[in-house]
Amino acid sequence: MSPITACLFDLDGVLVDTAKYHYIAWKRLAEELGFEFTEQDNERLKGVSRMASLDILLEIGGLAPDEETKLDLAAKKNAWYVEYISTMDASEILPGALEFIQSLKERGIKVALGSASKNAMLILNNTGLTPYFDAIIDGTKTQQAKPDPEVFTLGARELGVPTESCVVFEDAEAGIEAATRAGMRCVGIGSPETLGRANLVISSLEGFTVDRLLGLQEK
Repeated sequence: MSPITACLFDLDGVLVDTAKYHYIAWKRLAEELGFEFTEQDNERLKGVSRMASLDILLEIGGLAPDEETKLDLAAKKNAWYVEYISTMDASEILPGALEFIQSLKERGIKVALGSASKNAMLILNNTGLTPYFDAIIDGTKTQQAKPDPEVFTLGARELGVPTESCVVFEDAEAGIEAATRAGMRCVGIGSPETLGRANLVISSLEGFTVDRLLGLQEK
């Protein structure tokens, strides 16, 4: 197997916990539209783009508005979400995430963000994570949503490394599939039942080491 020279990280649920803010905003939109949106429903939105998430929400509510209305609804949800995440700070970085990224940098391994979020820069700036990334690919740079591999192949290109030398860190099935389709190894963060297609599944980045990561080179 190729040596690991770069790591690409999803943002939501991997480095920071913005999922709760997404859920609050989607739930608020559903209630305004007259139906319930549960935490179980929200699981279907993990790793999915904003408009695709809206389509799922509208399907749950049994609604089929025109495209102009859909754009207005997506903008409303995003405005609420931005309002919520504007108060984020470094305390909302998930346990072990910053320490692991710092250890990657110390070992000369490149680091990139690969996120569908169009608000990634706001989150990275508010939490102080921006300087740690050699490349940042977010929803403003991509045309295709995960499970399309575009976000990760763009990341590898911007880092100047071959895809087979990259490892992706993801918490969603769509992200695992995107990494696989990009020809990259993948570490799933969460449940083995959900993320079983990853090369390795861990509960969080807390306590995870570069040496354990490099063990994937043998697999």
